[in-house]
This record gives sequence, structure tokens and C-alpha cells, in this order.
Amino acid sequence: MGSPRGREILDYLRDQRDEMIEFLRILVTSESPSVVPGAQREVRQILTDALHSVGFKTLHLAGRESGGQLFARPAKRIRHRPCQLLLGHYDTVWPLGTLTDMPFQVDGSTIKGPGVFDMKGGLTQIIFALKCMREMKLEPEVTPVVYVNSDEEIGSRDSTRHIKSLARFVNRALVLEPSLGPSGKIKTARKGVGRFIVKVKGKAAHAGLDPESGASAILELSHVIQALFALNDAEKGITVNVGTIDGGLRPNVIAPTSRAIVDVRVRTQEDAEHIQKKISALESVTPGVTLDIEGRIGRPALEPTPRNQSLWRLAHELGKEIGLQLEQGLAGGGSDGNTTSQYTATLDGLGPVGDGAHAPHEFLDLDQTTERAALLTLLLLAPALAAEARH
Repeated sequence: MGSPRGREILDYLRDQRDEMIEFLRILVTSESPSVVPGAQREVRQILTDALHSVGFKTLHLAGRESGGQLFARPAKRIRHRPCQLLLGHYDTVWPLGTLTDMPFQVDGSTIKGPGVFDMKGGLTQIIFALKCMREMKLEPEVTPVVYVNSDEEIGSRDSTRHIKSLARFVNRALVLEPSLGPSGKIKTARKGVGRFIVKVKGKAAHAGLDPESGASAILELSHVIQALFALNDAEKGITVNVGTIDGGLRPNVIAPTSRAIVDVRVRTQEDAEHIQKKISALESVTPGVTLDIEGRIGRPALEPTPRNQSLWRLAHELGKEIGLQLEQGLAGGGSDGNTTSQYTATLDGLGPVGDGAHAPHEFLDLDQTTERAALLTLLLLAPALAAEARH
């Protein structure tokens, strides 16, 4: 049946159902694609106002290429207390105008709309968990701070430096990305993600009159592609995918240039270093052709380290207070939790239960997502992780 405190928190949040739906509607109908920074002002202001309403001070950190980031901390706080980081993003993959074909819809406990699952539902959980603690007068021992960026879906180029700085001094990081699968697994592992560009330079010549004096960049690229796919290792969870290729001038010209863009996913930092060396060491096998390879593993793997598992065990036990039997899982995609995990205990996938991230059927289940908001509240109220559990 769970603990009295857990039940009270869950009951409070269930009573907030209509308010949660309305807040989520406002967030979702304020479209905020990553690639249109100017469109993100409205949703950032909505979050700013909501954080002010729960007693937080906010700071807008301007972006160099993005719409900027939002940082918040309690207006009144006890100094020298440890901090915990609530991490999310307000950008989406959906272009402006998507609401025309994917309107915000509520059907019982099912809520649909662009970005509702990834991850405006998670942002709603943050606001209502903080509201719950404020209205129930529950004082956390570990001060919560909030960081929400606007470029996560495009690699967090502007925001990663801030995330690293925060992760270095917080006791733990709670990432409100969507949960995993129909059972809503918590993400205790994520693959590291890399991108490489292979540029091939050959020599042009007439394909009919003088083919011998040319050197085909496309022929060489075909060898490179086979070498790259040979690096896949299903047992280790290593995936190397040549996602796009281009090159050549015309059908009757030996191709002087070609290019491939490669996506790499790995489970461990050890594998990341191994694959990075393998790709960088590729050499041309076609006479007269050269290779130029750039790229790296940009997001390190989120691994089930002892400190991450310590935080997972805490969440698992707290889940029982509200009747949840949580499971953990590995996600193939990366998030900003990959970054925080390098510096502090991190738990990812604490956001909505649903499906369809980046897909037309995107939805969340409100009843289960409300339970996750209660779990988040309990985590925020938990004591600081002991020093030995953080290494």
C-alpha cells in the first residue's frame, strides 16, 4: 500500500489533474523547434512564470546559436546545503505548424501532441513536484536547482558547458527525459553517441575517353562503407551506421569527391575510444585517392556505475512508497544525462510513461505520468547521497 507520506503526495498530485493538463496544453501548443530559436521565447517565459510561482528565482542564459537556457534556484535557500539538479529541455524536433496535423488532444488518460512525451510532460512533472513540496510545506534536505536547455535535440552544443559546470558540484542529477518502453523503465544506461564525416578526394576524368587518368572517390567510398559496417558488434552493443552519402559530378565523369556521414553508438567509454581510433585510422585502398576523417564520440555513454546504481536503488525503494515496481533499462539514444553521469550520480528517464518520441503517434499516459511526478517528489525529498555512494 505504500507509505503515508507517499500516498499523500500522490493524492495531492492526482487532485492537480486538471491543472496539469492545462499547463501541459500551454507548453505543447507553444511550439518550440530546436532550429527556430526565436520561437522558443514563449515556452521559456511560460516556464519562467511557473518557476516564479513555486518560489524560484530564474536566470536566462543567452545562447550563441540556440534560444538560450533557463536556470532556476529557490529564492529562499539555506546556504551550504548540497544541491540536486533537475534537468530537462524545452526544444522539440517538430517544425512550426505541426499542431495542424498533430493537435493537442486529451482522451481519458491519453494525451497526444508534438513534444508531449519528449519532453514537455517531464517539464510539467518538474513544476508540479516543486509545487507539491511548496504547498504541502515539505522541505528538501538537498536544494533543488533547475536547468532547462533549448538545444538538446540538436546536440546541446551551447548548453553542455553549463551542464558540466552544474554536474560537478551537485549531489545528484535527475533527468526528466521520457521513460523507456510500455512499462516505463528508468534509464540507468544510455549509449554514447558519435558522429563522423568521411571526406574522399579523388581525381576527375572523362569516364569514356580517359578513365585510367581518373581516381574514383565513389569507388573508394564503397570500400570505406564496408569497413565501417564491419565495425558493428551486436554482442557489445556497438552500432556503426553510414546514414547519408553523396558525391560525384555527372554520370560520365570519374567522381573527384564523395562524402559519408556516420552515426556511432557505444555502451562504454572503452568501446568509444576503440571505435574512434578504428575510424580515424581508416586508409584509402584506391590509388590516387585520399581520406579526410573528422568527428568524435560527442556524448559519452551513461554507464551503470556504482554511484548511478546507488541512485537507482534509492528510486526503486521510493517507488514502493507509491505502489510502483520500477524496472531499469538501456536506451540506445543519448541525452544530457550522458554528460552529467561523468561527474555525479545520474538517473535518467524519470519523465512521462508513453510512447512515440519523434513520431506522429507521440503520447503520454497521464495517470502513470502523475505517479512519476510523485516519484520525482520523493526523490527530491530524499537525503543526500553519501560520499561513498557517489564514486
